[in-house]
Amino acid sequence: MEKRIKGSCTTILVGKDASIDGSTIISRNDDGHEALDPQRFVVVQPEDQPRQYKAVISGVEVSLPDNPLRYTSMPNSILTNGIWPAAGINSKNVGMSATETITTNSRILRGLDPFVENGVGEEDLVTLVLPYISSAREGVARLGSLLEQYGTYEPNGIAFSDNKEVWWLETIGGHHWAAVRIPDDAYVVAPNRMNIDTFNFDSEDTMSSNDLKTLIDDNNLNPDFSGYNLRHIFGSASVKDTVYNNPRTWFGQKYFTPEVKSDPMDQDLPFICHANRKISIEDVKYVLSSHFENTQYDPYGHGSEDDKKLFRPIGINRNHNVHILQIRNNVPSEIAGIHWLAYGANTFNTVVPFYSNVEDTPAVFKNATGKFDLTNMYWLSTTTALLGDTDYDLYVDLRNTFELEAMSAYRHIQNQTDKDLANQSDLQNYLSVANEKLANESFERQTKLLGEMVVLGSANMKLRYNLND
Repeated sequence: MEKRIKGSCTTILVGKDASIDGSTIISRNDDGHEALDPQRFVVVQPEDQPRQYKAVISGVEVSLPDNPLRYTSMPNSILTNGIWPAAGINSKNVGMSATETITTNSRILRGLDPFVENGVGEEDLVTLVLPYISSAREGVARLGSLLEQYGTYEPNGIAFSDNKEVWWLETIGGHHWAAVRIPDDAYVVAPNRMNIDTFNFDSEDTMSSNDLKTLIDDNNLNPDFSGYNLRHIFGSASVKDTVYNNPRTWFGQKYFTPEVKSDPMDQDLPFICHANRKISIEDVKYVLSSHFENTQYDPYGHGSEDDKKLFRPIGINRNHNVHILQIRNNVPSEIAGIHWLAYGANTFNTVVPFYSNVEDTPAVFKNATGKFDLTNMYWLSTTTALLGDTDYDLYVDLRNTFELEAMSAYRHIQNQTDKDLANQSDLQNYLSVANEKLANESFERQTKLLGEMVVLGSANMKLRYNLND
């Protein structure tokens, strides 16, 4: 079986009492091993949802219910290895992001519960779960039953949200799993390792495969003297974690909770955290775009070359998209779901707040192909990021101005759309028009940024010679 694992993501989760406006937030950089992988933003209608699903990678076949919901989705443009929908919000205002590739260890895989070659994986999960759930908790239960029935060939973390709850599920071995409800006043920064630490099997805020505790106890899997820390039991604590995973969690926690002192290589950075302020969409985007700013580890900074290359940044050339799924509580349910989205490396893009309760998506965000095309948002964003990377210090002020002005413009369109909702007779068309305005605003501003960068960069090319002519 040829596996195609994206495997390099970063997730941020925010409970409703931890966010600035009472929304739940689940978000993720959808990264990959390759720098470019064109993405699309679409709406999957019930009639287009398969009833008999077959995975491309594993070949697993799953019969699906005959009553799917409509949902937003972010499939790959090139479908050689399957759909890979990444994330979406369904018509019941339930969000799902799948997956954060995580780690495991040989103790669980040593014949106790090995991976299943023809099981389900990241390619499949959104398609198999999101159209059939009415709450985040239902999402956990449905995915858990699929894992137990079909197994999986890889370790993954998956986020679910509705307007009340945020849940995080991690797969364990081939068929086992555990999930935690994120406290309403808490946030999580999750990199590519098993993240759940302390786990209470008797809590209403946890769920797991029925025999998980027995599996641990009967097979002497717990290295701790007391309690159950699933990261210790099923996860890793490798040298790679100290440079690839832990520093990303450290930087996010440092940003949200700066008063807590910690080390970027620490293997036991906490899973559940509390910020020193309420968290905004802009905060989430900043962390998902970050590269250890104001530390010696910033690849664009002034530390030693060894320090600048030591840790894997969060914002990276292999960001394929960033999505922030926001389920709002202070608005009518018809406009509660906001699918924030940007493409490409996150250092030179902005997330756009698309309403999820629509029948279609703007063409400039939907129609990317494998052919380079600056009239498409994916290729425009990746081109801007590439140019920006050639001289970050030269272009960063342009980027900062662009981001401030663009986000202000998006929020103005969103505020006006929210305000005029009561006067609309065709709600979904109204929201589709608003999404087109947002897409056009984003595309025009990204194009303007690229143009300004070309003008500024041309005057600073190395291939120049001045002799007063």
